[in-house]
Amino acid sequence: MEFIPSNIVEEMRGSHQLGIFLRVDTDPALHLWFGINDIPANFDSIDPTGTVYLGGGRLIGVPTLEILVNGTADSVEFTLSGLDPTTSAKMLDSLPPVRGAAVQMGLTTLDRYFQPMSSIIPIWTGTASHTGEVSPPVEEGDSPSITLSLAVVTGEATRSRGARSVWSSPHQKAISPTDKFCDGVSRLARGVQPVWPNF
Repeated sequence: MEFIPSNIVEEMRGSHQLGIFLRVDTDPALHLWFGINDIPANFDSIDPTGTVYLGGGRLIGVPTLEILVNGTADSVEFTLSGLDPTTSAKMLDSLPPVRGAAVQMGLTTLDRYFQPMSSIIPIWTGTASHTGEVSPPVEEGDSPSITLSLAVVTGEATRSRGARSVWSSPHQKAISPTDKFCDGVSRLARGVQPVWPNF
């Protein structure tokens, strides 16, 4: 079975429309895609029955997505800009708790009717940390606007718990009590060269 269907690979080789989708596993779940209209779609292996993804507007930019590597992870922010204060307040009041919710980002190509050509292909998974609200300065004659953001991290680097920079046996056993992968780390820190088994 192919991770990326052959028709999507072929479509990506030429001029194509790319659909980028975001799913936040809150209760109820938030389904958003970076486009204008609402469209039905499903995340491959995550929500196979499918649902309607709400159009989040024109995509200005996607943050650099990183994964947990060597105990270091980064936080990225997804933002909605240009909301009026009343709409922003309604959104914040109706927002379910996001802290700790799984966040999946995926993509697929769109056909000439702007419909997905396959199930959404998951490319990145993170954990929702916190929401933010910013009101940029307003010049004379302009209407006030609000920018809402959702901070998403990989690993365990939430706002109250920094990313791990050192791996040790107690740290690893806090995650997985039976894992002995880091048992020799303290010996390495003292400069002891472990004897590796010969197979």
